[in-house]
Amino acid sequence: MNRQAQTVVLFLTGGGLLHAGFTDLYLRYVKAGLRPLLIGAGVVLIAAATATVWYGRKQSENRDPQDSQKAHTHREPRVSWLLVLPLLALVLVAPPAAGSYTAMRTGTALQEQPWGYPELPADGPLRLSVADYAGRAVYDKGRALADRELKVTGFLALGGDGTPYLVRMALNCCAADAQPVKVALSGDLPAVLQPDTWIEVTGTYTPKQAKDPVNGTAIPFLDVTATKPVKAPQDPYDEAWNG
Repeated sequence: MNRQAQTVVLFLTGGGLLHAGFTDLYLRYVKAGLRPLLIGAGVVLIAAATATVWYGRKQSENRDPQDSQKAHTHREPRVSWLLVLPLLALVLVAPPAAGSYTAMRTGTALQEQPWGYPELPADGPLRLSVADYAGRAVYDKGRALADRELKVTGFLALGGDGTPYLVRMALNCCAADAQPVKVALSGDLPAVLQPDTWIEVTGTYTPKQAKDPVNGTAIPFLDVTATKPVKAPQDPYDEAWNG
């Protein structure tokens, strides 16, 4: 690939990173906290492309005309321009977030048991993330959850035995290492459950637990009293994984 092609690739890569960083597209690839680094990388690549163009022009200006006439250049194969296609895909196509297919083929992942949990509001329904509910139910034995109305949001997944789960995919760094946190559902559930549908579940804590068939990790249950469909969140991944 010649210098011109390299410059184009640098510009497109940097532009793609900036586009992702300044829109919500980046949330499909990395966790929210990495946004500044993504934008910084885009700026560096565009600066490198600009410097490459400037250096090339300086070389052309300083080159002896007679040397230019003697020079013989070889055309690079056009197939090298196919490297641009993944970059265009980055800008034009937003990949779907990991969903129920991935979740049910990956073992549930809880945070390591913390030293303690923050206090919860004393009154009203408790809105918890899937990871927060799962951690409190498994490690804290639901002490702060008993006799409280709970509201938890996630997407539906169905186990091989038909057990419904409320799931959020949690990130350590990027979408490639996304792992599911699962809460099994019991109680008053809709007659038809559609995997990957986002719902808000209202329910109460139950001490019932199951073992994940993939990795044997504990999966807590939530006793459901009501459900309602909700729009998928802007950030489909669960930041609670990072504490």
